[in-house]
Amino acid sequence: MAMMQRRTNVRLPPEVNRILYIRNLPYKITAEEMYDIFGKYGAIRQIRVGNTPETRGTAFVIYDDIFDAKNACDHLSGFNVCNRYLVVLYYQSNKAFKRLDIDKKKEELDKMKTKYGLNTDEKK
Repeated sequence: MAMMQRRTNVRLPPEVNRILYIRNLPYKITAEEMYDIFGKYGAIRQIRVGNTPETRGTAFVIYDDIFDAKNACDHLSGFNVCNRYLVVLYYQSNKAFKRLDIDKKKEELDKMKTKYGLNTDEKK
C-alpha cells in the first residue's frame, strides 16, 4: 500500500517509458539471457533481440511497469556483459522514425527531379 502511494505521487521525466532500447550487446546473446539480466528489475512483457546485420547487438525490452523500466535503465546502463558495456536508453519513437522520414523525403525529391528533368548534381 505504501509503495503504491509513493508511486502515484512521483513525477517522471517525459522521456521515461516502459520500452528500453539496448545497444552494445554481445552478438551471441539469447533472449533467455536477456530475461535473466533484465528480469531482476520487474515483470517483462516482451524482449526483441536484433538478428539482422543492421540490428545485431541491439534489443528492445518492454516492461509491464514504467517504474521497473526506470529502475532497470538506471542500474543496467554501463553493466558489463561478456566484456561489453551495455548502453540502455528509453525508446523514443520520434527519433526512431526520423531516419526513415529523411530517407523517404530524399526518395520523393529524387522522383520530383526526375519528373521535371532537374539534376542538381551536375556542375554548370
